[in-house]
Amino acid sequence: MKELITLTTIKTAATRLTAHTHLTPLLTSTTLSTLLGPCPSTTTPRTLLIKAENLQRTGSFKLRGATNAITKLLESDPVGARQKGVVVHSSGNHGQAVALAAKRAGVPCTVVMPRDSPGVKLAAVEGYGATIVLCDRALTSREQTTQEIVDRTGATFIHPSNHPDVIAGQGTVVLEMLHQAAEMGCPLDTVIVPVGGGGLLSGCLVAGKSLLPNLRIVAAEPLLADDCARSVRANEFIPAGPPKSICDGLMSSMGTLTWPIIRDHVDEVRTVDEASIVKAMRVVWERMKMVVEPSAAVGVAVALFDEGFKAREGMRNVGVVVTGGNVDLDCLPWGSMK
Repeated sequence: MKELITLTTIKTAATRLTAHTHLTPLLTSTTLSTLLGPCPSTTTPRTLLIKAENLQRTGSFKLRGATNAITKLLESDPVGARQKGVVVHSSGNHGQAVALAAKRAGVPCTVVMPRDSPGVKLAAVEGYGATIVLCDRALTSREQTTQEIVDRTGATFIHPSNHPDVIAGQGTVVLEMLHQAAEMGCPLDTVIVPVGGGGLLSGCLVAGKSLLPNLRIVAAEPLLADDCARSVRANEFIPAGPPKSICDGLMSSMGTLTWPIIRDHVDEVRTVDEASIVKAMRVVWERMKMVVEPSAAVGVAVALFDEGFKAREGMRNVGVVVTGGNVDLDCLPWGSMK
């Protein structure tokens, strides 16, 4: 199924997104690069580069895939799209993104969300004019509620990750990273990408490996939601279990499109515990002065605190996708800031 998502479809998506998404910065931090540490055998300094998708419109990378999918839908069925609308299920970031993309395009949008979604995400989805339908957090509940809406209204379902146009849109992240890093004189040899449903990771794999076959792409995953790591080890798809991690944006399971791409092309999957995720999140807040959510800090946690990853030879310039910044400020993991 990889042929549905190619470098050509990703480059086409990048053209579509130009007027609708930010070119988010690729940032460096002396403190974070120091924490990554030098190359083990030569002590040559290494550089950590942060792709700040928390500064994207709607606060996450999800606007890329949502905008590409909505644009493609309007190209193929403009009347039906505006009459019947679209529906998604999302813990928040995908819902916000589709809600905004649909609003811009004049397409009605319904977002199915877990009842315990962060308040900031619920408020944002509502603010973009979408209709919210609440359900239980379990994936089966999200899918059942969404299907009932599709059956009743004829709305088009836009999956948060297992959708070729969404994947192509997300893959534009690594196109930008590689170009920006080269312009900075820090060509990337390694990219760390968080993985939940796998839309971002699979898009980055297709784009990155097509442009630079030797580029090392590492998936980052919470230890308490490690279905990707377990699947890769077993070489067979293992669905996500009940959610346990602080990373609410990484609770989705891989799908029929994303899993084969990840299985065949990811170089490694690294897992990190909750304490490391919170520590990484705080480092980014304190040292880079950026608001990032727990799911976005997983890749940073791998780069800074995973000793097995840091000990690998051959890494000089490491890029990390920081995926979003939609944090419920009343629920900060290190305590109240009130």
